[in-house]
Amino acid sequence: MLAVAEPEQLPVQQARDGKPEAWDALFRRYQLPLYVYVFELVRNEQTSLDIVQETFIAAVRHIGGLRDDEKFGSWLFGIAHQKVIQFWRKHGGKEILFDEIPEPPDGFENSPDNLLIRREQEAEFMNLLNQLPLPQRSVLLLHFVEDFSLEEIARITDTQLGTVKSRLHYAKKALRKLSGGIEK
Repeated sequence: MLAVAEPEQLPVQQARDGKPEAWDALFRRYQLPLYVYVFELVRNEQTSLDIVQETFIAAVRHIGGLRDDEKFGSWLFGIAHQKVIQFWRKHGGKEILFDEIPEPPDGFENSPDNLLIRREQEAEFMNLLNQLPLPQRSVLLLHFVEDFSLEEIARITDTQLGTVKSRLHYAKKALRKLSGGIEK
């Protein structure tokens, strides 16, 4: 008989109680996924690091407002999403594009679960992804890379569920068109 794996228990209550080791555990769990998500939206390594740091600072300040500890991940990504929107508004939506994605900074855990795609497909995929508007790119990343449900994405992006579904539909359609119409 196979044992069923228990869902990951995050020390959210301990973090709410101000325990530094709980925040360390939460930071280790979410630092790379947040960095990857933010980087794919702002396309700048230093800005991504700054936004991830600002996200955790805001989380520490506002964790008392989190009602459901199991939604910590989507709540944290929601904070990061708002920080990205603030960045884009401040900088007029000007994107900094790179030919290649840099390696994550030192100190970030490099786990297979956090890789976006295989190394040989990375440059082509990122080129296609960069051609999408920010709202579509954001929904794609949250759904397919970070594995959030459509309902969680609606909460993260503060949009209606129907809007999330529409953005996902049009993003996939645009990616198929950009890649030469290759269907799965």
